Amino acid sequence: MLRRFLEQVRIILEMIKFEHTVFALPFALLSALLAARGIPEWRTLGWILVAMVGARSAAMAFNRIADLHYDALNPRTANRALPRGILTVGQVAMFTIVSAGVFVFAAWQLNALCFALSPVALLWILGYSYAKRFTALSHLWLGLSLGIAPVGAWLAVRGQFDLVPVLLSLAVMLWTAGFDIIYSLQDVEFDRRVGLRSLPQTLGEAPALWLSRVMHVGMLALLVLVGGMARLSWGYYAGVAVAGTLIAYEQSLVKPHDLSRVNLAFFTLNGWVSVLLFAFTLMDWWVFWR
Repeated sequence: MLRRFLEQVRIILEMIKFEHTVFALPFALLSALLAARGIPEWRTLGWILVAMVGARSAAMAFNRIADLHYDALNPRTANRALPRGILTVGQVAMFTIVSAGVFVFAAWQLNALCFALSPVALLWILGYSYAKRFTALSHLWLGLSLGIAPVGAWLAVRGQFDLVPVLLSLAVMLWTAGFDIIYSLQDVEFDRRVGLRSLPQTLGEAPALWLSRVMHVGMLALLVLVGGMARLSWGYYAGVAVAGTLIAYEQSLVKPHDLSRVNLAFFTLNGWVSVLLFAFTLMDWWVFWR
C-alpha cells in the first residue's frame, strides 16, 4: 500500500514538473533578500518556500485537470498521466486541494496581509488554466502568475507593499511571457484547429517571436531599474548581464520553422537565468551590503 502511494506521488510530481519550481523560486528569494536587506529570519524563509511549493503545485495540478480534454487530443501531450489514465481526476483534484491548503496555511503563518491576499493569488494562478480559451494574452497571465512570487515574498518579510517588488514582479511577468511564447510555438497548428489562443496562433510565428524578444529586453530593463532603486552593486548587475546573455542565447536557438531546440531554450536556460541572478545578488549582499 505504501509503495503504491509513493509511486502515485512520484507520478504526480512528474506530471506537474515539480523541478520547474526553480523558475520563480529564485525571484521570490531575491525579493526576500532585498526586503530584509540580508537573509530573512529562517522561519519566514521556510514558510515562503512552503507557500511557493504549495501555490505552484496547486496551479499545475489544476491545469492538468482543466486541460485534460485538449491534452488527450494533442499528440505532444497525449502521453501525460491523466490522458493515459495512470492517474484519475479525483486523485489529481485531491492533490490540488491539499496543495492549495498548504499555500493558504503558509500564508497564514507569514502574516495577516499575506493570508488575506492568498485567495486572490490562488484565484489568479488557477484562472490561468482557462486563459487560452478567450485571450491570446494568456502568456502575460501566466507571467503574472509567476510574478506574484516576488511581491508575496516581499510582503512576507515587510508586511507592506513597495515599488521595488512590483517592478521585479513585472520583470518576471515579461520574462515568463517571453519564454512561454517560445514554448507555445510547438502547438500553433493544434491551437488553430481546436480554437485555443496564443500570440503565435494570432499574430503568426515570426511576429510573436519578435514580441517575445521585446518582452525580454523589457525584463532586463526592469531588472536594471530594480538594481538602481534597491541601491545594489556590481555583483547584481553582473547577474543581470549573465541573465541577458543566457536569454539572448535562448532567443537564438528558436526559429519560426525550427523548433528542434525548444526544450533547451525553455527548460534548461530559463532555470539558469533565475538561479544565477539570485546567486549573483546573494554575492552582492555578501560583499557589499553586510
